[in-house]
Amino acid sequence: MSRVVILGGGESGVGSAVLSVIKGNDTFLSDSNMLSGEAKAMLEKYGVPYEEGGHNKEQILNADEVIKSPGIPDTVPIVEEIVAKGIPVISEIEFAGRYDNAKKICITGSNGKTTTTSIIYFLLKNAGLNVGLAGNIGQSYAYQVATQSFDYYVLELSSFQLDGMYDFKADIAVLLNITPDHLDRYNYEMENYIKAKFRVTQNMSSEDCFIFCADDEISISHLNKIVLQAKKLPFSQTKIVEEGAFLENDQMHVHYDDRDYRMFINELSLQGKHNIYNSMAAAITGKVLNVKNEVLRDSLSSFKGVEHRLEKVLKVKNVLYINDSKATNVNSTWYALESMTTPVIWIAGGKDKGNDYAPLFELVKERVTAIICLGVDNAKLHENFSDKVEAMYDALSAEEAVRMAYSIAKPGDTVLLSPACASFDLFKNYEDRGKQFKEAVQNL
Repeated sequence: MSRVVILGGGESGVGSAVLSVIKGNDTFLSDSNMLSGEAKAMLEKYGVPYEEGGHNKEQILNADEVIKSPGIPDTVPIVEEIVAKGIPVISEIEFAGRYDNAKKICITGSNGKTTTTSIIYFLLKNAGLNVGLAGNIGQSYAYQVATQSFDYYVLELSSFQLDGMYDFKADIAVLLNITPDHLDRYNYEMENYIKAKFRVTQNMSSEDCFIFCADDEISISHLNKIVLQAKKLPFSQTKIVEEGAFLENDQMHVHYDDRDYRMFINELSLQGKHNIYNSMAAAITGKVLNVKNEVLRDSLSSFKGVEHRLEKVLKVKNVLYINDSKATNVNSTWYALESMTTPVIWIAGGKDKGNDYAPLFELVKERVTAIICLGVDNAKLHENFSDKVEAMYDALSAEEAVRMAYSIAKPGDTVLLSPACASFDLFKNYEDRGKQFKEAVQNL
């Protein structure tokens, strides 16, 4: 019997604890914060001992293995002590993967992960496959492995989850793009972040497939540094590829093995350059898994999109309000601003992760009339943008930001919440920020 300690009592921590107990381990969960009522009820149901509001070192440092929630940085003192004692620290995904024989389709990237993961899950369900959805989305992977049985899993993986993965192997890995993000967790070294993303390909064999964007300079420049056994399937909007996906005459071409698929991009339910990439990655995955063309067409033309990602909320007095709270980095916001066709009042800000705002300068000058900073410390936004827009304002709540936007918007404008920052200064997470924004709009 192993002594397994779980750090963090959120979705992934509680799921790991349940799986650990079911597999017969001596299990203990510890959280420096207070646990939610739901978390406690679940731990009690499965008889998991736990503590909240602090860490009892005696109970933790006797572990054979520690499962760390992805939100906890390696620099936290208790984690440093665990590592100093030589106790292995892994992620929930690594742990659950040991007990899961399903085929695993793993999606990572700085942007588009949730959308692409959701499209792939949608089309595999439509194809009648027995498929689960987990990782950085939905219910905990470990909890599902403990309580359900699937033939396939579609897993959205963040760099933090990948950091704690060693023996886990994807059958199909998708790397959408790599742009600067979370640099505060990687010593402000882009190279460390890139290496974390490429961990999605570790342990792959020649039987497996690696799907990646041939237009993403960072991904391509690092491909040769990675020893890759897997079959490489690129997708591109700028060049023709032999196997994978490409664009020609406004048509998406997908080719794998002896299987072909074509679709005009105006038939895709999700429009915009970034969504063509997401749809290409999903279509290649579908072809690898031998999904019929009609199922691909139906799925890619009817998929509804993801909450908090360029989500149209409401039109009030001919002003459109869009919730893009999921845009927690600069590149994500770049895509949002690039897709705007009307004057924009941009609601931005939050917890800055070491952002470089320069890529947004031209778009902001062209399209944005006013910026409303929604954060505790907005100094960096003011420094970067005060000379690029007519007006800048500060708000400390979603309601205040929406009322401000309402008072300055002209008919035909778009009010866009696309923060380019994490949400943890004023909100629980990006979902909480998006929900509060939508409620405020609905209350206008």
